[in-house]
Amino acid sequence: MQFTDFLPKGDPRVDGWPLMDNPLPTFIIVCAYLVIVVWWGQKFMARRPNGFSLRPILLAYNFFMVLFSGWLWYEFCASGWFGGGYTLGCQPVDRSRRPRAYRMVRVCYFFFISKLIELLDTAFFIARRKFDQVSFLHVFHHGIMPVSWWFGVKYVP
Repeated sequence: MQFTDFLPKGDPRVDGWPLMDNPLPTFIIVCAYLVIVVWWGQKFMARRPNGFSLRPILLAYNFFMVLFSGWLWYEFCASGWFGGGYTLGCQPVDRSRRPRAYRMVRVCYFFFISKLIELLDTAFFIARRKFDQVSFLHVFHHGIMPVSWWFGVKYVP
């Protein structure tokens, strides 16, 4: 049995969605992230005496992420716990095309997208020469989350 045998067994509701037909684009994004933050970014910034001043960009980015995260929280709650029948325990996967089930699939997908957007956190640390904030745990967490969520959205949203 090969990995490609598993691809057709994914949730059909995400077929055709950007980045969801195959994990390769997500792996490539994460590998590029790792090359940039572990090797190239720090090497490039080491030649600069000062980091970039990113205050306006960071303010806009953080404002957007707070709004996006708040919307995700609302959507998770509205499609699951507020009248969706979810409890604090594990839930069976609802593979139906009912609106509430589809809403949960959609919010899971956007949460996956948020994990890709959050790769910028590390890029901002490096661009500002805040190398001490780029720990192994930070890079591991940001590198593994998009991959984990890709599989979650593809197979068990």
